Parts: sequence; structure tokens; C-alpha cells
Amino acid sequence: MSKKIRTAINPTRAEDYPQWYQEVVKAADMAEISEVRGCMVIKPWGYAIWENMRNELDAHFKETGHLNAYFPLFIPKRFFEKEAEHVEGFAKECAVVTHSRLEEDSKGGLKPAGKLTEELIVRPTSETIIGASFSKWVNSYRDLPLLINQWANVVRWELRTRLFLRTSEFLWQEGHTVHATEQEAKDETMMILRLYTKFAREYLALPVIEGEKTASERFPGAESTFTFEAMMQDKKALQAGTSHFLGQKFAKASNIKFQNQEGFEEFAWTTSWGISTRLIGALIMAHSDDNGLVLPPTVAPKQIVIVPIYRKDEEKKIVMAFISDLQQKLQAKKYHNEKLRVHLDDRDLRGGEKLWEWIKKGVPIRLEIGPRDIQKNSVFIGRRDKAPKDKNAITREKFLQNVTQILDEIQNNIYQKALNFQKENTKNIDDKKEFYAFFTPEDQDSPEIHGGFAQSHWCGDPACEKAIKDDLKVTIRCIPLKKENEAGNCIYCGKPSNQRVVFAKSY
Repeated sequence: MSKKIRTAINPTRAEDYPQWYQEVVKAADMAEISEVRGCMVIKPWGYAIWENMRNELDAHFKETGHLNAYFPLFIPKRFFEKEAEHVEGFAKECAVVTHSRLEEDSKGGLKPAGKLTEELIVRPTSETIIGASFSKWVNSYRDLPLLINQWANVVRWELRTRLFLRTSEFLWQEGHTVHATEQEAKDETMMILRLYTKFAREYLALPVIEGEKTASERFPGAESTFTFEAMMQDKKALQAGTSHFLGQKFAKASNIKFQNQEGFEEFAWTTSWGISTRLIGALIMAHSDDNGLVLPPTVAPKQIVIVPIYRKDEEKKIVMAFISDLQQKLQAKKYHNEKLRVHLDDRDLRGGEKLWEWIKKGVPIRLEIGPRDIQKNSVFIGRRDKAPKDKNAITREKFLQNVTQILDEIQNNIYQKALNFQKENTKNIDDKKEFYAFFTPEDQDSPEIHGGFAQSHWCGDPACEKAIKDDLKVTIRCIPLKKENEAGNCIYCGKPSNQRVVFAKSY
């Protein structure tokens, strides 16, 4: 009988993946469930990850000419009623404000009072309220393109919630742009998709597949929706972000018109696009292991943690002097154009206890420094892309010289591991029986993770798409942008098809 390996997170991924996820969030001290049903408190470690994502993306948005603005949290109900598909898509998730105040009732409690003449929707997305402003801001072709981004919170009244992945309130960014021509709006949609996928791959170390959503999976009211999909370690897909070409539907609903160069008035063309704190959930599920969170160096709140090791006060003075000089030299260095994020953990706790805390928080590099290391002018280094016990000594000078290279290695290793996992669990399937078996474990009660990405032919008929969803809870995640025309037969009905699409179970 094999001995069970001791891990910091219990249960392990193989034993209970959903519970493992919750335990990783808890062990890393990232977030907790709020007293408000379906909502979460994002704690400093989790919020620092979001801040790093936000700062990186915000810089890219500004480089491409977008400006930040802020719009109201409350949206008049009549605004939603202007665009039929839009209201239908969000109606079941809306939180509605009906009263303006509270007053004391006869029993000394509080009751709603001041009924509103018009009900207000708590922002689930902002196309309609932003469109009202855009209709006033846009008058001439000279006002275009209008490129606006908003960092905000939104509310979608979810029935089943999970920290970061799906909560009733979450943080996001939403871009909204207005253009003079259809092609300009389409170019904007694709430019943002490419910006997102580059960010996912190079910053978050997430291998993603970019593609177009089918009609049934589009953003409500959009002409077309483009997505980038990532595979989690339970082999499910996670929609990491979307970019929407809205055509003229929302412009007509909000009366966004402009006078063109010929002097004629016409409706504008619009886009919207966004990512959210769901990306933190993607990081956790794509990279983390049974010892806790694993973070790519680019996004880690602290890239290096230094843990002093000593027993006596005399040793402490020597160790802290050595560390102080090392820390100053590290903080003077830059990684991806930012100062290295270095933390000294000098709390009055045992060294092993501190080290395990930082392992569970996903810090890329751990440095242990004690009297013996100082005698050898070296540091003892542990890397989060390797096993906790896989540590080695390196001279102080060599570490200072190579620290950014080491961080790059960690970043690349994390990405490559996720990419290999995706490739190993992506399969071209052309037989219907094999397709159904791929998504259906033989033992329904087994904790073994089943499935992955099935690249199979689809004839384009929504009825086939719906039948597969009803049978297996499997959806078409996207029609890949990078594809070759290939003759085949629909995986469900057998009719001719010239394209493979990505099928998967998803979050």
C-alpha cells in the first residue's frame, strides 16, 4: 500500500476539486464569504492580485487611446426596455431598487418607504446607461472614434455562487466605444481581443483559445461575441473575457447619431468588452497545486519573500544586516519595468511556519537566510514552480545577477505546464459514441476528473448544439479563429461540416 503524500491543502485536487479550490482561496487568505448572500470580501492578498491585473491592463488601454470614465451604478428600467434582446438576457439576474428610504414601522422595526416613480436596476452591465451619455457626446464624425473604459463593480443576482468565479457582486472593467463605420468597430473588437489574449498568455501565464461564440452564447444584443477560453485543471473551460461587436442595435436604442463627412445623419457603430475578477479564479484553477496557490511572478503581490533564520540575538544582528543590504539591492532592480516586489518576513514565528504560509500564498521565490548562509555569502532559495523541498543554495552575487532571469524561468515554466495540460486534454473527436464517452465517466460517483476540450465538427444547426447541451451539459465554447477549412460531419447529426469547434463543460 503506497504512503499518502502529505499536502498543505486537503482535500487534494483529485479527491474533491471544488472543495480544493475553496481551501486554496482560504489558505492563501485571498477572500471570504460576506454576510451578504452571494457576495464576497476580497482580502488584501486577493485584491493586490486584482490591482496588478488592473494596472497592467489599464496601461495597455491608455496606450491604445482609451480614456477612463465612470457612470452611474443605477440604471432606469426604461433604458433596459429599449433593447429587447438585452433585457431578455439580463432580466433574471437584475437587482431592482424600488424605494428610496427606510422608516420605522409600528413594531419599532424598519420598512421600505418612498416608493420610486421609476424603478432602478443595479448595474449588471452598462451599455444602456453609457449609451445615454454617448448620445449627447457624439454629434459629428469629428467626435469619433469615442474610446471609453470604466473600472467598476456590477451586480448579477446569481443563485449558485463561488468565490471569484461567480458572485452576486464582482469587480470588472468594461470598455465601450463608438465608431463611424462598421469596419472600424469590427477592427476595435478584434484589437481588444488580441490585447486580452496577449495579456492572458504573457502576464497571467494562461494558454487560451480565441474564437467566436455561437449565436446562443453571444452577449445579449450583440451582433457577434469573441472570447478567449482557458482550460482549468478539472478539464472544464472558463470564459476568461469577451469582446463584442454590437453593430448599430445599441446606437439605435440609445439614439447615438452623428453627421458624416457628406453632411448626412447616420447611426454610429458600437463595441463593448470586458474582463473581471473571475480571472483570479482562472489563475487559481489553472496553476495552483495541492500545496496552495501558484502565482506567475508578473501578477504576484510579492515576488520574493525573505525569511531570516536565527536562534540568538547575536545571530539576529548579523542576519538582519546581511538581509537589509540584500533587500535594498533587490528593490533597486526592475522586473517588467517595475521595481521588484520584495517582502521581509521578520515576524516572531518559527521559520517553517512562515515558509509554508508563503508557499500557500503562491510567492514565486522564497529566500531563507541564516548564519551558515552568510558565512558562505549565499542564500537558500525555494521556487514555487518546484516542490517545497526542492531548494538549493546560490551565492548572493549570482542570485542578484540572475534574479530576473529566475523569475522569467518561473513564469515560463508555469505557462508551459498549463499549456502541456491543455494539449494533453484536447482531442479531435469524429465519432458520436466516442464524443459522448469523452464527457461521461463510466463511474458517475468516481472523483476522477473526466473530459477536456473536444475539437469536433458542427454543422451550424442550433438544434444540434442544444441537443448536446441537454444531453451532456457540454457547450460550444468557441469557433476558433485559427482554423483550417476541413471537410467533416457534424458530431451530432452527421450532416456535412467544414469546421471544427471547441466543445467542453464550463464554469
